Amino acid sequence: MNDFSESLYTAAKLIGNFDAELRAIVVLSLGVSLAASACAFAIGSPLGTALVVYRFRGKSALIVGANALLGLPPVVVGLAVYLLLSRSGPLGSFGLLFTPTAMIIAQAVLGTPIVIALVHRMMVDVWAAYGDSLLVDGASRLRAIFSIMCMGREGLLTAFLAAFGRAIAEVGAIIIVGGNIRGYTRTMTTAIALETSKGELSFALALGIILIILSMTVSALSLFFGRALTGR
Repeated sequence: MNDFSESLYTAAKLIGNFDAELRAIVVLSLGVSLAASACAFAIGSPLGTALVVYRFRGKSALIVGANALLGLPPVVVGLAVYLLLSRSGPLGSFGLLFTPTAMIIAQAVLGTPIVIALVHRMMVDVWAAYGDSLLVDGASRLRAIFSIMCMGREGLLTAFLAAFGRAIAEVGAIIIVGGNIRGYTRTMTTAIALETSKGELSFALALGIILIILSMTVSALSLFFGRALTGR
């Protein structure tokens, strides 16, 4: 108990003093996760909406596939991205492996199915309520995608925050493609794993506290903006 109390006190002190290394890790984590979430959102939200608006053969299979990918193992994604970006891979010439960009790619791959699945589920009701009216008024299905995305902006926000929550907590994929390089690709989750293995529990605990606070903040923002957008 004394060791835990001492570690907790030291962790609180690190947070309170805005430790430089701690701050750099948190800033990098936020930057990578926000960029990855934005990429996942930009790709996934139109695709999820299109799965509602358009009718075509194989649509059900795509919906099932998007939902199945919600459980995609992060280490498999990390391995796939590693092979793509390695020197012998098709994208090896860009030199992206073991960089923040590689971490963004891996997190975006993990976040995109989440956005597609959530947006699809939330836009079904919006399309059922307004879809026929939009088509009768002369809107093409392509234009209708943008219209119902605006109407269902609460669902879009929820999908973005879900992707961010997935990205900020990721460790398996990014440690494979990022390498956990100090001052360059070390994020909160990879630093927690490393510092715990080294016995530096205070630093790991400080990062863990910040990660929990960020997760709670994301949930609170989702609830707040959701109520604001619906007027409740």
